[in-house]
Amino acid sequence: MSESDKDTLLKAFDFHGHKCWASTAGVRVGLAALRTLGVKRAASSDALHCIVEIGDNHGAQCFADGIQYVTGCTLGKDNIEKAGWGKLAITLIDKKSERAVRVAYKGTYQKKIAESAFMKKRAAGVPPPQIPEQEAWEMIDIIWGAPEADIMTIGEVKPYPIKDFGEIMGLHPCAMCGELTSIAYLRVVGDKHVCIPCSGYGD
Repeated sequence: MSESDKDTLLKAFDFHGHKCWASTAGVRVGLAALRTLGVKRAASSDALHCIVEIGDNHGAQCFADGIQYVTGCTLGKDNIEKAGWGKLAITLIDKKSERAVRVAYKGTYQKKIAESAFMKKRAAGVPPPQIPEQEAWEMIDIIWGAPEADIMTIGEVKPYPIKDFGEIMGLHPCAMCGELTSIAYLRVVGDKHVCIPCSGYGD
Protein backbone atom coordinates (compact mmCIF):
# COMPACT_ATOMS: atom_id res chain seq x y z
CA MET A 1 0.00 0.00 0.00
CA SER A 2 1.27 3.48 -0.88
CA GLU A 3 1.88 6.44 1.42
CA SER A 4 -1.18 8.18 -0.02
CA ASP A 5 -3.23 5.08 0.78
CA LYS A 6 -1.89 5.15 4.35
CA ASP A 7 -2.88 8.81 4.60
CA THR A 8 -6.38 7.85 3.43
CA LEU A 9 -6.50 5.16 6.13
CA LEU A 10 -5.57 7.66 8.84
CA LYS A 11 -8.21 10.12 7.64
CA ALA A 12 -10.78 7.33 7.58
CA PHE A 13 -9.98 6.55 11.23
CA ASP A 14 -10.53 10.23 12.06
CA PHE A 15 -13.86 10.08 10.22
CA HIS A 16 -14.90 6.89 12.02
CA GLY A 17 -13.68 7.98 15.43
CA HIS A 18 -11.28 5.16 16.33
CA LYS A 19 -8.92 2.57 14.88
CA CYS A 20 -10.30 -0.91 14.20
CA TRP A 21 -9.93 -3.87 11.87
CA ALA A 22 -13.32 -3.44 10.17
CA SER A 23 -12.70 0.18 9.16
CA THR A 24 -9.33 -0.94 7.80
CA ALA A 25 -11.08 -3.65 5.79
CA GLY A 26 -13.54 -1.07 4.47
CA VAL A 27 -10.72 1.20 3.35
CA ARG A 28 -8.93 -1.60 1.51
CA VAL A 29 -12.12 -2.84 -0.15
CA GLY A 30 -13.09 0.70 -1.16
CA LEU A 31 -9.66 1.46 -2.60
CA ALA A 32 -9.72 -1.79 -4.59
CA ALA A 33 -13.18 -1.01 -5.99
CA LEU A 34 -12.14 2.48 -7.10
CA ARG A 35 -8.98 1.17 -8.73
CA THR A 36 -10.78 -1.66 -10.50
CA LEU A 37 -13.37 0.71 -11.96
CA GLY A 38 -10.71 3.33 -12.76
CA VAL A 39 -12.61 6.07 -10.94
CA LYS A 40 -11.88 8.63 -8.22
CA ARG A 41 -13.63 9.30 -4.94
CA ALA A 42 -17.10 10.76 -5.51
CA ALA A 43 -17.33 14.49 -4.95
CA SER A 44 -21.02 14.64 -5.90
CA SER A 45 -23.99 12.30 -5.92
CA ASP A 46 -24.01 11.88 -9.70
CA ALA A 47 -20.63 10.14 -9.92
CA LEU A 48 -20.81 6.89 -7.97
CA HIS A 49 -23.35 4.77 -6.11
CA CYS A 50 -22.52 2.10 -3.55
CA ILE A 51 -24.53 -0.86 -2.34
CA VAL A 52 -23.00 -2.03 0.94
CA GLU A 53 -24.18 -5.48 2.00
CA ILE A 54 -23.87 -5.02 5.78
CA GLY A 55 -26.52 -5.74 8.37
CA ASP A 56 -26.86 -4.19 11.82
CA ASN A 57 -24.18 -6.26 13.55
CA HIS A 58 -21.12 -4.76 15.24
CA GLY A 59 -18.21 -4.34 12.86
CA ALA A 60 -20.54 -3.73 9.93
CA GLN A 61 -20.86 -0.05 10.76
CA CYS A 62 -17.08 0.28 11.09
CA PHE A 63 -16.67 -1.37 7.67
CA ALA A 64 -19.26 0.97 6.18
CA ASP A 65 -17.51 4.06 7.55
CA GLY A 66 -14.31 2.96 5.83
CA ILE A 67 -16.27 2.51 2.60
CA GLN A 68 -18.02 5.88 2.94
CA TYR A 69 -14.81 7.80 3.52
CA VAL A 70 -12.82 6.15 0.71
CA THR A 71 -15.49 6.12 -2.00
CA GLY A 72 -17.22 9.39 -1.13
CA CYS A 73 -20.53 7.50 -1.23
CA THR A 74 -22.24 8.82 1.88
CA LEU A 75 -25.60 9.03 3.57
CA GLY A 76 -25.61 12.80 3.07
CA LYS A 77 -25.13 12.46 -0.70
CA ASP A 78 -27.76 9.71 -0.81
CA ASN A 79 -25.47 7.64 -3.01
CA ILE A 80 -25.06 4.70 -0.63
CA GLU A 81 -27.59 2.07 0.36
CA LYS A 82 -27.56 -0.86 2.76
CA ALA A 83 -28.64 -4.26 1.44
CA GLY A 84 -28.96 -5.75 4.93
CA TRP A 85 -27.44 -9.13 4.06
CA GLY A 86 -24.91 -9.19 6.90
CA LYS A 87 -21.89 -9.35 4.57
CA LEU A 88 -18.75 -7.23 4.41
CA ALA A 89 -19.04 -6.61 0.68
CA ILE A 90 -19.94 -3.80 -1.68
CA THR A 91 -21.02 -3.19 -5.23
CA LEU A 92 -19.57 0.09 -6.45
CA ILE A 93 -21.32 1.56 -9.48
CA ASP A 94 -19.85 4.15 -11.84
CA LYS A 95 -23.05 5.97 -12.78
CA LYS A 96 -21.56 7.75 -15.78
CA SER A 97 -20.24 4.64 -17.55
CA GLU A 98 -22.93 2.36 -16.05
CA ARG A 99 -20.38 -0.21 -14.93
CA ALA A 100 -20.01 -1.87 -11.54
CA VAL A 101 -17.74 -4.14 -9.54
CA ARG A 102 -18.44 -6.22 -6.45
CA VAL A 103 -15.69 -6.57 -3.85
CA ALA A 104 -16.07 -8.86 -0.82
CA TYR A 105 -13.88 -9.04 2.29
CA LYS A 106 -12.62 -12.52 3.17
CA GLY A 107 -12.31 -13.83 6.71
CA THR A 108 -8.85 -15.28 6.14
CA TYR A 109 -7.25 -13.60 9.15
CA GLN A 110 -10.24 -13.32 11.50
CA LYS A 111 -8.83 -15.88 13.95
CA LYS A 112 -5.56 -13.95 14.11
CA ILE A 113 -7.46 -10.69 14.56
CA ALA A 114 -9.61 -12.19 17.33
CA GLU A 115 -6.47 -13.33 19.15
CA SER A 116 -4.84 -9.89 19.03
CA ALA A 117 -4.31 -7.96 22.25
CA PHE A 118 -6.61 -5.22 20.95
CA MET A 119 -9.54 -7.55 20.34
CA LYS A 120 -9.10 -9.37 23.63
CA LYS A 121 -9.43 -6.03 25.40
CA ARG A 122 -12.44 -5.10 23.24
CA ALA A 123 -14.06 -8.43 24.20
CA ALA A 124 -13.47 -7.50 27.85
CA GLY A 125 -15.35 -4.24 27.29
CA VAL A 126 -12.42 -1.82 26.96
CA PRO A 127 -13.36 1.09 24.62
CA PRO A 128 -11.07 1.47 21.56
CA PRO A 129 -9.60 4.87 22.60
CA GLN A 130 -8.39 3.33 25.87
CA ILE A 131 -6.36 0.59 24.18
CA PRO A 132 -2.65 1.35 23.60
CA GLU A 133 -1.87 2.68 20.11
CA GLN A 134 0.73 -0.02 19.51
CA GLU A 135 -1.80 -2.78 20.12
CA ALA A 136 -4.25 -1.11 17.73
CA TRP A 137 -1.63 -0.94 14.99
CA GLU A 138 -0.58 -4.56 15.54
CA MET A 139 -4.17 -5.56 14.76
CA ILE A 140 -4.57 -3.10 11.86
CA ASP A 141 -1.36 -4.30 10.20
CA ILE A 142 -2.77 -7.84 9.97
CA ILE A 143 -5.15 -6.51 7.31
CA TRP A 144 -3.24 -3.49 6.01
CA GLY A 145 -0.07 -5.47 5.28
CA ALA A 146 -1.77 -8.53 3.82
CA PRO A 147 -1.70 -9.43 0.12
CA GLU A 148 -4.88 -8.23 -1.56
CA ALA A 149 -5.82 -11.73 -2.74
CA ASP A 150 -5.73 -12.97 0.85
CA ILE A 151 -8.27 -10.52 2.18
CA MET A 152 -10.74 -9.82 -0.60
CA THR A 153 -12.42 -11.17 -3.70
CA ILE A 154 -12.66 -8.69 -6.58
CA GLY A 155 -15.29 -9.51 -9.15
CA GLU A 156 -15.35 -8.66 -12.82
CA VAL A 157 -16.40 -5.22 -13.98
CA LYS A 158 -19.88 -5.64 -15.42
CA PRO A 159 -22.49 -3.43 -17.09
CA TYR A 160 -24.90 -1.92 -14.57
CA PRO A 161 -27.70 0.15 -16.12
CA ILE A 162 -28.93 2.62 -13.52
CA LYS A 163 -31.97 4.86 -13.45
CA ASP A 164 -31.15 8.19 -11.92
CA PHE A 165 -33.96 10.65 -11.42
CA GLY A 166 -31.64 13.36 -10.17
CA GLU A 167 -31.67 15.21 -6.92
CA ILE A 168 -34.91 16.20 -5.25
CA MET A 169 -34.66 19.96 -5.14
CA GLY A 170 -36.70 22.56 -3.32
CA LEU A 171 -37.59 23.31 0.28
CA HIS A 172 -40.75 24.88 1.65
CA PRO A 173 -41.77 25.78 5.20
CA CYS A 174 -44.37 23.55 6.82
CA ALA A 175 -47.62 25.51 7.23
CA MET A 176 -47.94 24.30 10.82
CA CYS A 177 -44.50 24.18 12.46
CA GLY A 178 -42.72 26.48 10.00
CA GLU A 179 -39.69 24.19 9.59
CA LEU A 180 -38.14 23.83 6.14
CA THR A 181 -39.18 20.57 4.51
CA SER A 182 -38.31 19.04 1.16
CA ILE A 183 -41.26 19.59 -1.14
CA ALA A 184 -41.33 15.85 -1.99
CA TYR A 185 -42.10 15.11 1.68
CA LEU A 186 -44.86 17.64 2.26
CA ARG A 187 -48.37 16.30 2.83
CA VAL A 188 -51.68 18.06 2.15
CA VAL A 189 -53.95 18.61 5.13
CA GLY A 190 -57.03 20.58 4.12
CA ASP A 191 -55.62 23.45 2.10
CA LYS A 192 -52.20 23.41 3.80
CA HIS A 193 -48.90 21.79 2.90
CA VAL A 194 -47.38 20.36 6.07
CA CYS A 195 -44.48 18.12 7.10
CA ILE A 196 -45.02 14.45 7.89
CA PRO A 197 -44.89 14.80 11.71
CA CYS A 198 -47.44 17.62 11.61
CA SER A 199 -49.67 15.79 9.13
CA GLY A 200 -50.27 12.82 11.41
CA TYR A 201 -50.03 10.49 8.40
CA GLY A 202 -46.99 8.65 9.74
CA ASP A 203 -45.33 8.09 6.36
